[in-house]
Amino acid sequence: MAEPLRIALAGLGTVGAGVIRLLETNSELIARRARRPIVVTAISARDRYKPRGVDLSGYAWEDDMVILAERPDVDVVVELVGGSDGPALACARTTFEAGKALVTANKAMIAHHGLELATRAEAAGVSLKFEAAVAGGIPVIKGLREGAAANAFERVYGILNGTCNYILSTMEDTGRDFASVLADAQRLGYAESDPSFDVDGIDAAHKLSILAAIAFGSRIDFGAVEVTGISQLRAADIAQADSLGYVIRLIGMAEPDFSEGACKLFQRVQPHLVPFDHPLAHVDGATNAVVAEGNFSGRLLFQGAGAGDGPTASAVVADLIDIARGEVASPFSVPVSDLETLPAATSGHRRGRAYIRFTVADRPGVLAELTAAMRDAGVSIESLIQKGAPEDGGPDGIGEVLVAMVTHEGPESGVTHAIELLSQSPSLTAPPLVMHILGK
Repeated sequence: MAEPLRIALAGLGTVGAGVIRLLETNSELIARRARRPIVVTAISARDRYKPRGVDLSGYAWEDDMVILAERPDVDVVVELVGGSDGPALACARTTFEAGKALVTANKAMIAHHGLELATRAEAAGVSLKFEAAVAGGIPVIKGLREGAAANAFERVYGILNGTCNYILSTMEDTGRDFASVLADAQRLGYAESDPSFDVDGIDAAHKLSILAAIAFGSRIDFGAVEVTGISQLRAADIAQADSLGYVIRLIGMAEPDFSEGACKLFQRVQPHLVPFDHPLAHVDGATNAVVAEGNFSGRLLFQGAGAGDGPTASAVVADLIDIARGEVASPFSVPVSDLETLPAATSGHRRGRAYIRFTVADRPGVLAELTAAMRDAGVSIESLIQKGAPEDGGPDGIGEVLVAMVTHEGPESGVTHAIELLSQSPSLTAPPLVMHILGK
């Protein structure tokens, strides 16, 4: 058998320890499939003495990740520290300067610096692989880049953040509000102590920008992703969506836009109403799912665990097996020089149906004011819902009620204009919530 592939592991958190366990547990199977053994030779982490549930005594230790990447007994560096800049980025750059391959699960670093790192990898003639950066153990990057490579993709979308999906599906099952479910998710380890990265949609936006670059052969443009998180959702929104035949899911969506002639790229992360009969409506808990629509393959669904030590370690080691076999492919399907710079597409001309929730003062004339704004903006109302007793009022003693509307299909610009017309209205006690309805 060929000489072992020697790896350095930077980061020994949940995923790093999972990589070690996987390489040890499945060592013989991995060696057969990779056609050579894959062994860890050196490691690095912030805390050398923290218990991790795996034996680290057989590995050389480096306090500095940059020095780790320069070691002569290392062929591949696995970066599992996280963060878009700082030590992770310095380690990645040093890895390519040393002529070594890099495997990472760092979606923030790839979203912000992926083109630079891919350019460095191409110049060094080595691999940059990041299957674990998107959707954990689901092989969606490999699926798009290799399995469906013959297709022109018409749309890529899906549930890209397990924390948000756990919160939303638990709100469905229990009828509880966002804050209560988030607190439980933090206690159970599904959400971080500072959950903003997840619940504000940033994590999903990082992943979406990576998928869009691979699917559409474009340069990553994370800054062009329109992002809305889930923190403004209420139990009442979940209940009303259910009564209308929908569930609510945080959806990341990317698709080319030819409405103005030249191709532009639309990218958005936003809560959507998803019809009961759509495959994504049945994705519960911390699960991720990605739908890719190819012009010859049709709809492809990739679904599975989006995080965790086992699934993410599985994706990391799959990348290592490719490298052990000698595979060196363009990280984004084509060389960086061939990636297109696609301008960001605006959403105003997009057509669809929307759910709009208003929090308003409980007094006469408010509904007439809302419907007049819709009329003046050219928005046709399919249904209007006001349920339940008024909520407790503010300092003036006037109660609040929730009013929900579902619109007929029309341009998104109409809804935006209606919201603008109401922006200074004293009848609104909170900003409106707009969620678009996912088409089948």
